[in-house]
Amino acid sequence: MENRELIQFGLHLKKLRMERGLSQEQLGLIAELDRTYISGIERGIRNVGLINIFRIARALNILPAQLFSIEEK
Repeated sequence: MENRELIQFGLHLKKLRMERGLSQEQLGLIAELDRTYISGIERGIRNVGLINIFRIARALNILPAQLFSIEEK
C-alpha cells in the first residue's frame, strides 16, 4: 500500500541529503542509523519515528521542522 505522505517526506529527505553531498551510508553513519533504514525512508516504505527525525535533522545540520517543509506538487 502506497502512502503519499511517506513518499513526499522521503523524497524531501533525499533532496536535502543530496544537497549536502551525502550518500545514504554517510547520512546513516552520522545519524547513527542503518543505510537501509535511510533508504526505506527515502522510498516511502518506512514511517520514521520522532527520535530518528531528530537524529536525521542533526546529521543534516537543520532544524527538525525543516524535514516537514515539503512543497506540494
